[in-house]
Amino acid sequence: MRIGAHRASGVQGDVKDLADLDRLFDTVAADGRRIDVLFANAGGAPMAPLAVVTAEDFAHTTDLNLRSALFTVQKALPLLNDKASVILCTSTTASRGAAGVGLYSAAKAGVRSLTRSWANELKDRGIRVNAIAPGVTDTSLVRGNAPAGINPDEFLAMLATMVPLGRNAQVAEQAAVALFLASDQSSFMTGSELSVDGGVNQI
Repeated sequence: MRIGAHRASGVQGDVKDLADLDRLFDTVAADGRRIDVLFANAGGAPMAPLAVVTAEDFAHTTDLNLRSALFTVQKALPLLNDKASVILCTSTTASRGAAGVGLYSAAKAGVRSLTRSWANELKDRGIRVNAIAPGVTDTSLVRGNAPAGINPDEFLAMLATMVPLGRNAQVAEQAAVALFLASDQSSFMTGSELSVDGGVNQI
């Protein structure tokens, strides 16, 4: 696929599957390319209060949110250029006591911890590691979390009432922050987490 003068290659896979991650980075290596920017953005979880969390919920949530981030970055290391930018995705819930998402919050808090640790581990190569902590963003995934019997638009409107700016984020607003962290404009930032949440965790 071409985007203007640039060529993009898609590799379908499951970030929870280490063989798929190997195939992804083998594809990059086989094309003779290296990596300047790596964004490990997989995540998600069902609402699961403590009383009903199962072992399967635990495995799925930690695999998707924490394990996938660790092994995505680990397997990319041989291909990362010095002074590359690694971007991880945490969540506003990682630093809040939101009911019903304790497992997801714990997994994302783990990603926040990895951000700091890897910023230290990779500093000698000039590789920067930062994280984005999105607030509620209008996506099909969030709309799909609307409780049974509640219209997704009504669900999003209800969530927006808890945001100081009075609305939910748009995908482009999250992407703009990722672009900032990928660029030289953030060249003196590492180990940081940027909250893109309309003030939810700040006010």
